Amino acid sequence: MTSRDQQPAHTQPAPRITVIGCDGRPPPPAAAKALQTAELVVGAPRHLDSAPLPPGAERLEIKRLGDALDAICASPGPVAVLASGDPGFFGIVRALRARGVRPAVFPAVSSVALAFARLGLDWDDALVVSAHGRAPRHALAAALAHPKVAILTAPATARELATDLVAAGRTVYAAECLGTPHEQVRDLTANPHGDLADPNILVSLEHTEHTEHAPEHPAPPRWLAGHQGAPPGWALPEDQFAHRDSMITKAEIRALVLARLAPAPGRIIWDIGAGSGSVAVECARFGAHVIAVESDPAQCARIRENAARHGVQLHVQEGRAPEALKTLPPADAVFIGGGDRTVVEAAVRAATPDRVVITLAAVQRVGETADLLTALGYHPEGVQLQASRLAPLPNGTFRLAAENPVFVLHARRATIGEQS
Repeated sequence: MTSRDQQPAHTQPAPRITVIGCDGRPPPPAAAKALQTAELVVGAPRHLDSAPLPPGAERLEIKRLGDALDAICASPGPVAVLASGDPGFFGIVRALRARGVRPAVFPAVSSVALAFARLGLDWDDALVVSAHGRAPRHALAAALAHPKVAILTAPATARELATDLVAAGRTVYAAECLGTPHEQVRDLTANPHGDLADPNILVSLEHTEHTEHAPEHPAPPRWLAGHQGAPPGWALPEDQFAHRDSMITKAEIRALVLARLAPAPGRIIWDIGAGSGSVAVECARFGAHVIAVESDPAQCARIRENAARHGVQLHVQEGRAPEALKTLPPADAVFIGGGDRTVVEAAVRAATPDRVVITLAAVQRVGETADLLTALGYHPEGVQLQASRLAPLPNGTFRLAAENPVFVLHARRATIGEQS
């Protein structure tokens, strides 16, 4: 007997609410029994239309999730809830448990698993994000920062996401109506426009992720699915980056900058005056979608070289701020490693970030920059950092070699109370 056919073990009476996953196959016997004894059956119209509903059972279409949950919780008799794929994966099980319900769950094959199966792709290294009932911005940021992504979408956002991903150079597939007679998988790379059937799931791939040829250096076996979390080390030594004449944010400074920027999957970070791109690359190693703005073509080449060296995705915007900022998407955090008052003000106004981090060498600029951030609606704080590194002496002892002091201003958007 397969896991799909097994009835969940219970030490208490059978739950009043049963959630049944739908993938186009008949439900297992225990799930079918729960459906036939239900007095209320809840689900999307497509699931209700295709399921063998018991005579006399009340049928409730999910139009607003909150209303459906109210009805489920208020029903005195047994309830069957029909849901797509695995309802414990970005599904209704979480919402039910938040209401104090402990349902019996019979999952089907998830839409993500079906989509990758139809493409013949492994997916333990895929990032899975949801833009269903959520703003698509974070899903897009995560997809732009990761080479293999599945996106659970809604009809209103699927085409917008597909268009943006194709424009960014990704190969995008739409898996539509999986597990139904109308199932199809389309490559949207050539034509990202037009309507998509509901439901659908997008799969975004970096071009190298779907090549038929074996990679020159195959990746080692994975033990953790999806994004790998924080990198094994950060605030890397300067020799881990190509740079020009020590024009690089030093590791000790970078450590505090990273802590204040808080890079993570789904976050958009601008690095303005990116130089060699050490901050941009380190943020990308945390899974953030990073846009490195740099006016020097040679430095732009170094940023790309450093990104490739560390195996991360980022976007290099060649140009000088503030002009180069006009076409960029809003950011969650902005790092400014070089630029005058005009650049700072233009960046904050254009990005509307929650966090701003600025490094300064001149003490005269600290007060004026802090005042500017306050005027822009932020609550600035700062610290002066000066590291003294151990340097060996000929006799085997050590001396302290001082690095140049740097001021680090970090600011969060002020709350209404702070602004008043």
